[in-house]
Amino acid sequence: MRRFLVSLVVNAIALWLTTLIVAGVKIDPIGDGGTVEIIVSYLLVALVFGIVNGVIGSIIRVVAFPLYILTLGIISFFVNALLLWLTSLFTGLFGFGLTLAGFWWTVLGALVLAILSAIIGAILRPLAGRRDRR
Repeated sequence: MRRFLVSLVVNAIALWLTTLIVAGVKIDPIGDGGTVEIIVSYLLVALVFGIVNGVIGSIIRVVAFPLYILTLGIISFFVNALLLWLTSLFTGLFGFGLTLAGFWWTVLGALVLAILSAIIGAILRPLAGRRDRR
């Protein structure tokens, strides 16, 4: 449970930083956009992104494995952009969430999000694996 929560927070922080860095990636908050609504919006978008990445992303990566080899992994930029776009599509159905300005903004957003998630995850994930021993 702790790992799940740390992953959720890592993705939410990475999404927040991505919206600050990449002009074409925005989050539309739930409700009137108060501080709590904004935080909940980032956490919900991170949850949807985690589900999309875990379920649909795994299927795409298995099916597209030959393309990964053929393109030396460059296709992963576009697969991650597709997953980010699907996240915006799913969260948009609920009236809040991720807003993307266009294809290349989505590709850049996916790249920045992957880099930030890796950096933040390297910092925070050791906290999830530690157990109290008495």
